[in-house]
Amino acid sequence: MKRSTDRILVTHTGSLPRPASLNELLRQIDNGEVVDDTDGFRDQVREAVAAIVARQVTAGVSVVGDGEMSKIGYSTYVKERLRGFGGEDVGLEFPHPDLVDFPEYMVPVMSKLSFRMPACVGEIAYTGLADAQTDIDNLRAAVDGAEVADAFMTAASPGVIAVFLANRHYRSHEEYVFALADAMKAEYDLIHQAGFVLQVDCPDLAMARHTWGDGSIGEFRDRIHHHVEAINHATRDIPPERMRLHLCWGNYNGPHRHDVALREIIDIALRARPAALSFEAANPRHEHEWKVFEETALPDGKILIPGVIDSTTNYVEHPELVAQRIGRYAELVGRENVIAGTDCGFATFADMVHVDPAITWAKLEAMAQGAALASAELW
Repeated sequence: MKRSTDRILVTHTGSLPRPASLNELLRQIDNGEVVDDTDGFRDQVREAVAAIVARQVTAGVSVVGDGEMSKIGYSTYVKERLRGFGGEDVGLEFPHPDLVDFPEYMVPVMSKLSFRMPACVGEIAYTGLADAQTDIDNLRAAVDGAEVADAFMTAASPGVIAVFLANRHYRSHEEYVFALADAMKAEYDLIHQAGFVLQVDCPDLAMARHTWGDGSIGEFRDRIHHHVEAINHATRDIPPERMRLHLCWGNYNGPHRHDVALREIIDIALRARPAALSFEAANPRHEHEWKVFEETALPDGKILIPGVIDSTTNYVEHPELVAQRIGRYAELVGRENVIAGTDCGFATFADMVHVDPAITWAKLEAMAQGAALASAELW
């Protein structure tokens, strides 16, 4: 993984706006209306990846990804790559506190989540190597010859899969998560072996406080400790410096006033093997938490990828604000240990887009401009 050795590198969290025609085709595939090679699906994905990488380069993004063009959702795509899921579709199994507090607002927001979520009903095994390899081939073709510093590819963590796809088979949550870790290891290893940085998506380390919100913070910490152990188990053959981890509190435009504080989970997140930690740091609920790193020393070898633009608002951040946000972290942990990032993805689920696609690109351009301003001050 490249570090910010002579300038602040610029990246994002993974998902970017998909073409409208591809969005519709992903929805049809997810609903079982068509199969994934109908109407040139694979051709559409390949072309979309090529276009999305080129657009990132134009916007000034230096560490690029495939935008998750082939995936209906950053976590639920795995049901197509893992054996052991089926039965009746089930919904998210938690009374989200924002829904309880503000139902008139939050019910229509959450109702936009239209993807299907079967449960785990049998032994899990990974069967999606061909699909993962296709994603790798598409990204490799797109970055070949492009002026980029590095490239990454995302994959769902065992814990976040367990949040969205309920366990109806394994005797305990811990057993389920480790079965997922054993299965997902194949995808993680394949991404690494292809030469890309692996990003393990771990919203469960923060967002899942809502999922398992009835217990104490101690019980929640125990649970995510097991999730980090599962990540470390699944990534044991990948060097830490070839991985990054993303945590967040749920990428939706809502109150978020029940979010767990970063200081209550940061020690556990930093025990995960990936060298880089990506997290929300720009939205009005979590921007203040840069102060956590006044109290928490960054372990040797670790890198921070704070979000310096919000992924749920159509405001375009001023480059000077972006530069200020970058500067805070650079002052605390060192300029070489900071990469500018986004709070979360801009299309984490194909049917749930908060930011107008054209504005997304304006925001990414502003981030790159802010990183340039910060670089001029820091070097």
